Amino acid sequence: MVERKDVTVLEPPVLRIEHIWKSFGKVQALKDVSFEVYKGDVLALLGDNGAGKSTLIKIISGNYRADKGKIYLNNQPVSFGSPAEARHAGIETVYQQSPVCLNASVTANFFIGRELCNGLPGIKFLKKRAMRQETEKAMADIGVHIPSVKEKVGLLSGGERQALILGRFFHWGGKIALLDEPFAALGVGEARKSLKLIQHMGQQMRLPIILITHNVEYAFEIATRFVVLRHGEMVGEGKIADVKVDDVVAMITGAIHVRDTN
Repeated sequence: MVERKDVTVLEPPVLRIEHIWKSFGKVQALKDVSFEVYKGDVLALLGDNGAGKSTLIKIISGNYRADKGKIYLNNQPVSFGSPAEARHAGIETVYQQSPVCLNASVTANFFIGRELCNGLPGIKFLKKRAMRQETEKAMADIGVHIPSVKEKVGLLSGGERQALILGRFFHWGGKIALLDEPFAALGVGEARKSLKLIQHMGQQMRLPIILITHNVEYAFEIATRFVVLRHGEMVGEGKIADVKVDDVVAMITGAIHVRDTN
């Protein structure tokens, strides 16, 4: 456990990755990767194509099993056999094109699988007004404005869909969010909104976030810490405040190798 400036007591990491190894045949995708993520962290996971970022995220989210190593969630060892198991435990992965029901409303997507109902035995009625009000409040709490929660999700922008997924996840008790290239499919304006949302959820809502992105400049705007992978190995880690963009780019390309010893 460590003492963080933004907390008043000692607290354990929400997620702890210990000595993770993964290979596919003769290809060594990950080699002895270890790091921790705490409440309020926006951890930028950086690296070039083939660095091992996607493999690591798929291990954390239950798509793959590690060959060696352990994962702890809230100090408890976990091993997921599927993304559904990871999601049930409180780990949500948001991809560029995360699945949503495009023909359903924002409210219907927000409450999917958790609909509020009343009525007589055998006859159920949706509490539509209560669901709309709860959706509106939840989105407002994380600083997201959607013109109408009655709107079909298919009519929302990419950034608004990401906001819906994150807002839903946080509202229903999610423990840590993995954002895989969230800016790649967004225009400049939408990317700026997404940056503000991620920063707000990390700093104000204290939701731990792992941000996977090729955009180092964006990472520097909102991340608190960073981890750099190169050819499956950790070649850099530390606080964003302690490095410059050029330093991290050098780690990504292999010019320098830096590990945080604090």
